[in-house]
Amino acid sequence: MSTIANKHIVVAGGASGIGKALVTQLVAGHAQVTVTGRSADKLAALKAALPAISTVVLDSTDRPALNAFFESLGSIDHLVIAVSGNKGMGEFKSLSLDVVKEGFDQKFFAHLHTLQAALPYLQGSVTFITAMTATAEMPGTSGIASINGALELVVPILAKELKPLRVNAISPGVIDTPWWDHIAPEEKQQSFAYFSSLVHAGRVGRAEEVAAAIYAVLSNDYINAAIIPVTGGVS
Repeated sequence: MSTIANKHIVVAGGASGIGKALVTQLVAGHAQVTVTGRSADKLAALKAALPAISTVVLDSTDRPALNAFFESLGSIDHLVIAVSGNKGMGEFKSLSLDVVKEGFDQKFFAHLHTLQAALPYLQGSVTFITAMTATAEMPGTSGIASINGALELVVPILAKELKPLRVNAISPGVIDTPWWDHIAPEEKQQSFAYFSSLVHAGRVGRAEEVAAAIYAVLSNDYINAAIIPVTGGVS
């Protein structure tokens, strides 16, 4: 076991949801934390709540900006990529494949560009945040499942290629975060009720619970090439 105290950890896409919950826990663990995101307002609010962190407005799909950012930071210990996306939902017969391509750019390629730009400076580990859609085999998720599934497929390969750098992924289930804000409140409530009936825990998850799993992965030098579900037991 190791400690995250005094480690420099970059959380890409950490201004809200799971990333924000993780940043809060890392600060409590006395890590040095740099948070990136596209929303200046969200980053400013996070900085006001947690003055010890550093924040940088950064689009993880902008490779030149990513290169410049990591070069300016120098050596970092851990990278967590919490960049999310919500494109690719819907039944396949009517699914826009152009939208699925946008979803790959929004999440899959954003994750890979972020890691590739960070590699010259990264010492300890990278943790992707995927989603249970990668393996849940739910109708209406073929597009978004392909995005998260592609990310999960590269984890064990990169763990071999990039060793001793550790490469892992956390795969959350249905978690109550702002990710759901793109749908109407009534639809969100119905979705949560439905998934709660399927989950062994009997409820949807909280961002803090997923963040705790990421924290554990960062703290344990023997967790590698792992895809860890945080789903409440749903299969």
